[in-house]
Amino acid sequence: MLQDQTLAVVQEIFQAIFMQDNPYTLSELRTKFASSLQLPELVTDSTTGEPTYSILPGAAQYITCANSEKRSDTNGWILTDKSPTSDIDQLEKIWHDINSITTERVFNSENVHASDPIYNCTNIYSSTNCGDSHYLIYCSGTFRSRYALASKRSDTLNYCINVDDSNSCTNSYQVICSSKISNSLFIQDCGNLHECIWCSHIANQEYCIANIQFSQSEYYELKPKIIDRILRDI
Repeated sequence: MLQDQTLAVVQEIFQAIFMQDNPYTLSELRTKFASSLQLPELVTDSTTGEPTYSILPGAAQYITCANSEKRSDTNGWILTDKSPTSDIDQLEKIWHDINSITTERVFNSENVHASDPIYNCTNIYSSTNCGDSHYLIYCSGTFRSRYALASKRSDTLNYCINVDDSNSCTNSYQVICSSKISNSLFIQDCGNLHECIWCSHIANQEYCIANIQFSQSEYYELKPKIIDRILRDI
């Protein structure tokens, strides 16, 4: 996804979780939500000089996956000159010359930008090692998910921000090591929660705040105030 498309997706995610508009630019979103993630960095294809993205920064040289495949289909990568085979130093130099890190490894995917590697995805922005997903932004190790921002090592997310080491989460923010979480904020080590905030180590609950049970009406009276506090503190 390009930047305008990406911000439109972020807007949908914010509305689903916070019921408020996204007030941040893409740069601000990365700083506020994804600063701890290792994401693909801008590098240069050494064969063409074009900008590209790699999850492996600091290499001596790079080549895009597309350009690597193009060479495979034309001149190929096998070298036919055997004259330096007895010169170890020369062989090592040849190795360094051909050893370019492949960038933007995007397989069976569409509308992917600034990402590496990505598998079986559509509409991805600045993410790494993600698969079978749609509409991911600043994600790492996220699979079978859609509309996720700044999440890592997680599976089956829908409309989530900052979900780590979790699965089956929907409309939720700041979830860690949890499963089957919906419409919840700041959840740690929990299972099967719906409409809970600031909860840890509990399961099969709804309308809890700080592990305290509230009535539905009490909960919905407090939730907007807590969201305002959360967004103010981000």
